[in-house]
This record gives sequence, structure tokens and C-alpha cells, in this order.
Amino acid sequence: MAEQTHNNPAQNNPVRKNPSDYVTVEIYDQLYHLSGQDPAHIRELAAVVDAKMRAVAAYGRTADSLRVAVLAALNLADEVSQATSADLQLGHARANSLRMLLDEVLEPKTSGQ
Repeated sequence: MAEQTHNNPAQNNPVRKNPSDYVTVEIYDQLYHLSGQDPAHIRELAAVVDAKMRAVAAYGRTADSLRVAVLAALNLADEVSQATSADLQLGHARANSLRMLLDEVLEPKTSGQ
């Protein structure tokens, strides 16, 4: 995802893309012109960020948008961390379960056969 203006190291002039290549989103009452592979996905992400910032602002005591953004980012990072941890734990549990099933299948039968 990129913002509308990019610096070109070969020139001092900024490189501008075609405005139709961008999607405009509003996050915490600010407009952003972003580009990316999937405009619908960008809108969804912007809505999540906007909602998280508004929740932080409603819960907290600060009106400073930078502080709200940082706290929202920390909340989102925590959610990602917890989801990743849960996915790993689920993966380990599934691997252990499959290993036990394989052990049962591969164990030699000792009941008189």
C-alpha cells in the first residue's frame, strides 16, 4: 500500500501516479489517498483502523490524534500477536494429535495376532 506521492531517488521531483490508481479512505476524520492491489481490502483495513482509533479515543482521555493512532496501533499489534500465538498453539495441538494417531496405526499389534 502506498501514498499518492513518492520520491524518486533519481530526481528531486516527486513521482505521481494516475489518480484513478488510488482509493480514498477516511481514517479518524482524515482523508488518505492510497494505492494497492485490492481497493476493497484497503477500504476494509481503513475501516478497521478508523474503528480502533475511535474506540481508543472514546475510552481514553486524549484528543491528540497521534497518541490515539499509536495506542490504536498497539492494540492492533496485540490482536495480531494473540491471533498468531493462538494459531501456533492450534497447529502444535493438531500436530500432536496426528502424531498420536500415527503412533496408534503404526504400533505393532500385540493382542495375539
